[in-house]
Amino acid sequence: MRSIPNDLPATPYKFYRPDARLIEVAARGALLTNYWDAPLAGAATDGVEFGFRDEVYWFYKSARPITKPEAGARDLLSRRDNSVLSLPSGFNTESSLSMGVAGDLIQAEGLEQSKNMLFSSVADVLFEKDLSFANYESVVAADDIVKDALGDGRSFTMCCSKEQYSTLTQHNGKPFTVLNTANNHTFDLELAGLETTQKLLEQDGIMNIGTPRSVEEHGRASILTCKGIKIGFVSATFGIRQFKLPPHERHRIHVAKLCSKYVAPELDLLKRQIADCKAQGCDFIVGSLHWGWEFEFFPRKSQIEAAHTLVEAGVDLLLGHHPHVIQPVEFYPTKRDPNRITVIAYSLGSTTFGWFTAPYMMLSLMLDIELAKGTVNGAQRTYISAAKPVPVFRQHLIEAGKRLMRIEKLADHVVPSGKMPPQVQKMNEYAKLVLGDSYV
Repeated sequence: MRSIPNDLPATPYKFYRPDARLIEVAARGALLTNYWDAPLAGAATDGVEFGFRDEVYWFYKSARPITKPEAGARDLLSRRDNSVLSLPSGFNTESSLSMGVAGDLIQAEGLEQSKNMLFSSVADVLFEKDLSFANYESVVAADDIVKDALGDGRSFTMCCSKEQYSTLTQHNGKPFTVLNTANNHTFDLELAGLETTQKLLEQDGIMNIGTPRSVEEHGRASILTCKGIKIGFVSATFGIRQFKLPPHERHRIHVAKLCSKYVAPELDLLKRQIADCKAQGCDFIVGSLHWGWEFEFFPRKSQIEAAHTLVEAGVDLLLGHHPHVIQPVEFYPTKRDPNRITVIAYSLGSTTFGWFTAPYMMLSLMLDIELAKGTVNGAQRTYISAAKPVPVFRQHLIEAGKRLMRIEKLADHVVPSGKMPPQVQKMNEYAKLVLGDSYV
């Protein structure tokens, strides 16, 4: 693997702002002076709130990610060591369930050539589990529609062909169990793109969450039962891009201002879904949040506070995605139940994301999780009995003239004593920075 210099991975003038060339000049100037080494206070992450400074900051950190936390944010995080997980004394296990989790699944040109190879090195983490989950972020359409949508690269449109979709969503015929479809790219091909994607997911037996079909489903949880454990999924995205839903279709996505530069995180929609889980007798609640500031290795204080609020409201496992880089996995002891440790993954990064070769873009996280349902002190409970963050990265290969992609476990490429390729070394440094003692 070959390292690349810190440069803009996307050229601003190819995009939609009339002042794009000024943005590029400002971003390159900021890179020359290492202008930002900590998160920019008051920065936007929702495109509708972006101003000139937000654009410059975005392009800057896309080339040089922010490795320092916001002032005071680290103090809000509880332990990052998974050794705190254990079942309470006297817990009588009645059933157990294994779960594998990945981050963003995003299109890449020619990805269909990697079918059944993409996940081959991580199949044990994802597809040999009772349940698998990821964020699906590339709506599906016919080849000609995809080509027209992507055009000459003047937009951030995320869409893919049916063949690429198949590569992203299954391995050797086994699909993901649950995919989140509520994200800022949900309507990149307008409502028709979402409907095509949902139809394919349903045909493949994949539950999709966060994008209700009817008004009655809006604000409701998605629920499945696996190995005798009833699991509720709640989901929301911080925003959607430029597409405006007509008033009679606004129920089609769970969206809330989770990361606004103007208001505190709005959690009512998620709390409604949590209440629905409880009303339907769920044993365990999983939260899926598409949120956060891109290319920043630590969550903002507002996110940490919001995550803790949702956990105390009833979420037992919180899965974050969107920033394209990894962020800490927190093992949070709840106040509502002294025996419960909730796992909060603030950002799992992008499992797939084009053919970028910068280490921070190649690196992502998977979670290897075990749940146990049983009784303790006469009460029935379902707890996380084990959870291991698994750093992974995209390996790019050329075989028989074909460009191929495979997800690799970082640990398989780290040499304790000896020289490693520069990109592996850098990814290892990022993993240690973010995961702390939980990275082994």
